[in-house]
Amino acid sequence: MGAGSGRREQFGKRVLVASLLKLGLTLGGWAYAEDVAIPSSLNDRVAGLTAEQRAFLVSDGPLRFDARHDRLFARLERMDAAAVEAYVAAMMRTIEELKFDPERDMAAIPLNTDTPNFNSHRVRRPQEFNPRRDPGPINLNRYLSTRPSDGVLTFLQMPVAMTPEDLIAGGVDVAIVGAPLGGLGTHDGPRAMRMGAMTKGTPMRGGESVATGVSLFDELVVVDYGDIGTDRLSVTRSLDHIREVVREIAETGAIPVIIGGDHTLMYPNAAALTDVYGAGNVAVIHLDAHMDTTPTGVHAVTAGTMIYRLVEEDLVPGRNFIQVGVRGHYDQPRFDWLREQDLRYYTMNAVEKHGWQYVMDRALQDAREGAEYLFISLDVDVIDPTYFPGTRVPEPGGLTSREILPMMRRICAENNVVGFELVELSPSADPGYISVELSDRIVRECLTGIAMRKRGLTEPGYLAPDRIQHDM
Repeated sequence: MGAGSGRREQFGKRVLVASLLKLGLTLGGWAYAEDVAIPSSLNDRVAGLTAEQRAFLVSDGPLRFDARHDRLFARLERMDAAAVEAYVAAMMRTIEELKFDPERDMAAIPLNTDTPNFNSHRVRRPQEFNPRRDPGPINLNRYLSTRPSDGVLTFLQMPVAMTPEDLIAGGVDVAIVGAPLGGLGTHDGPRAMRMGAMTKGTPMRGGESVATGVSLFDELVVVDYGDIGTDRLSVTRSLDHIREVVREIAETGAIPVIIGGDHTLMYPNAAALTDVYGAGNVAVIHLDAHMDTTPTGVHAVTAGTMIYRLVEEDLVPGRNFIQVGVRGHYDQPRFDWLREQDLRYYTMNAVEKHGWQYVMDRALQDAREGAEYLFISLDVDVIDPTYFPGTRVPEPGGLTSREILPMMRRICAENNVVGFELVELSPSADPGYISVELSDRIVRECLTGIAMRKRGLTEPGYLAPDRIQHDM
């Protein structure tokens, strides 16, 4: 085992034992904690404990229930000897019960492999079933009008591409693809984004960015690449196919823009880009209220474990991550691991201390100094729920819409972006529909940034001089 793997294993143990969530994970035995001894004030209360129980008290085992040993010992000092003995026995018994028991527990969720539709979520319609046509994007608008009601709904009312051959023949710069993964409304994210313009009844294409004077529609060839098939009952079964489709987009030279879907998507999306550009050659700027560094649990890849998995599998080294917007409550071992992995982070505390402009400039500088290629992972809960209520895990105290939009434009203009994901949009949680509207604008700012880079407008914080104020 290499030094990196050893550090990751120790982080996994520290986080598991520090967690107050009691997730039911096993450490495979107890390790003695450093510099821990039973205080003399507890001598009378622990006199009846066995040698094994005493050893357990100074191991990392009790930290499954208390974040620190001093808290545990303070709790025990409030008990009499009988209560201490019962409490220690209960901790040890609970840890054993949480472990996998082959006589009681399923090691895997059974699947019906006899069903003729076993791979129905990933088998594509044969091209032979379709009318013959030349490769290239297909425009689904019946009229010249760009009103959304005048054609089949697509992302940004763009033409549709169905195959890699369509992307190549069309010289496609950006392929927007839906990934309806997960539950709690996130699977409706792609559909809501396509329908977003219906709330206005006005044209949604065309026009130049007020900030930059650049029209993404004039500079870029953008297509809707449809939705990626997923198994609605199994996130795990969906991941390989998501990785396959994102990889096939990237292999054509087009930039995949993935609309989710829950944040588990980061794992197959980032992995697909490393398949194309090489492990260790892709940096990730991760905008999120949450760290998503939970060690692998019962399920190896979830919406909270993706970063740990990408680092663990040496796909994206810790030094290639830039994390922005974390807030809420996390134990110290999480931050210890971030530093051990050289992962750069700016919590909302950094915004509170230094201001948003400082954080944005630092994060963008880090992105430029990272790997040759950049993937953007935007969990919409990085935005304050006042501006974005439509997410399944809202966290107060986040970014404003005024902060996130210019940052998205700058990230894409000032870096070699090879992929972008917008995840955790849950339209049903927002009856006012402002979350879908903001999601639409975020994607547009990202594409505007890509268009700016194509035109060579990569100056940090570029704004069109004649669009700032009348006398400039």
